[in-house]
Amino acid sequence: MAKGVDNFKDLKIWQVAIELVKKVYLASSDLPKEEMYGLKSQMRSSAISIPSNVAEGFRRQHNNEFKQFLYISR
Repeated sequence: MAKGVDNFKDLKIWQVAIELVKKVYLASSDLPKEEMYGLKSQMRSSAISIPSNVAEGFRRQHNNEFKQFLYISR
């Protein structure tokens, strides 16, 4: 857990990642309908994995585990 932070939503990295997710969802909404299960899905899935990994790592017991999840999200 990050020192002095009680909730992963207070982490700047999580907040920036959520903004990226919003931008990816907005940008991908203009893709053709035939990309619904192709590029569009992959873009959205990869974007949401960033804040998800930050949140999951934050809940781990040790800083080394948290660092590993941050590395994965990178």
